[in-house]
Amino acid sequence: MGPQESARERAGESPEPGESGLQLTHHTPSDAGEEPADAEAAGAPGGGRCWLCGSSPCCSRAEPEAKKKAPCPGLGLFYTLLSAFLFSVGSLFVKKVQDVHAVEISAFRCVFQMLVIIPCLIYRKTGFIGPKGQRIFLILRGVLGSTSMILLYYAFQTTSLADATVITFSCPVFTSLFAWIFLKEKYSPWDAFFTLFTITGVILIVRPPFLFGSNTSGMEESYSVHLKGTIAAVGHAVFAAVTLVILRKMGKSVDYFLSIWYYVVLGLIESIVVLFITGDWSLPYCGLDRLFLILIGLFGLGGQVFLTKALQIEKAGPVAIMKTMDVVFAFIFQIIFFNDMPSLWTVGGALCVVASSTGAAIRKWLQSSK
Repeated sequence: MGPQESARERAGESPEPGESGLQLTHHTPSDAGEEPADAEAAGAPGGGRCWLCGSSPCCSRAEPEAKKKAPCPGLGLFYTLLSAFLFSVGSLFVKKVQDVHAVEISAFRCVFQMLVIIPCLIYRKTGFIGPKGQRIFLILRGVLGSTSMILLYYAFQTTSLADATVITFSCPVFTSLFAWIFLKEKYSPWDAFFTLFTITGVILIVRPPFLFGSNTSGMEESYSVHLKGTIAAVGHAVFAAVTLVILRKMGKSVDYFLSIWYYVVLGLIESIVVLFITGDWSLPYCGLDRLFLILIGLFGLGGQVFLTKALQIEKAGPVAIMKTMDVVFAFIFQIIFFNDMPSLWTVGGALCVVASSTGAAIRKWLQSSK
């Protein structure tokens, strides 16, 4: 690692985080050019030309090195698929844990992530407070991000797995809208179209009685629970979108591990305060629920790792498109583990939301490739 890069790392600079705080680009190692230089100095006459083939550098050495650096085709998409599967399994465990409140699940996950983040911060020597001018944004990122996580877990517990997963895919559309409002980024008619298409999909999933009437008759209590879950899922998408805008606002001035630190610390404090007010704190009596809580943290961390690796070797556009497999896994798990066949309204809403998020991802991908 060169001295300039070391200085940047000590200063706390990091690559621009993408969605979920991931690096969208990979960097060429600083010692990538050292081997050819050593090879040239090692021997051959003619300013580093090979005495056998006359080329510089020798083609017999250049070809294996090129082959070594080339990533396996489709490996990034495979990592994305594996990440979607792990995230979906984690969501399944959240749905399975019915005796533990969503806020308590959030608290357990914050503790688990804190144990992972503290060694990372110590190793990177970024500190635990952050730059003075960015602390207000770090606090907002922590509070809004943890609120988003609590709402997501509540949505998984109170509505179907497929419905909650589909609605969370409206996050990119809200991100474009908030980036236009707060960051003055361009908001085109296409973005407005994708927003309307997403709202249509959410309405098909929620199925409000004043629009669908008889389709929700005879389901008063179950529909009220379903409505709370869908509102929580929409709230998760909105808060997650605002969190991403805050991350974009901070940019490279704050190490992403530091933003995660604020997220887990403030999330844990927020969860404890809410549990203290509501009186819902209770350790899970069932050993299976305790196992599920551990697996939620493990699968969530695994999904994050593979999504990070995918974005390091693949463009963000194809990764965003492949990530829609979350919806497919959610529908499969809902049918297999809960014997709950999604209605045509849910399928129609899922198609609208996934189509709009995919269209937005393709459009951003095409714009970035120009």
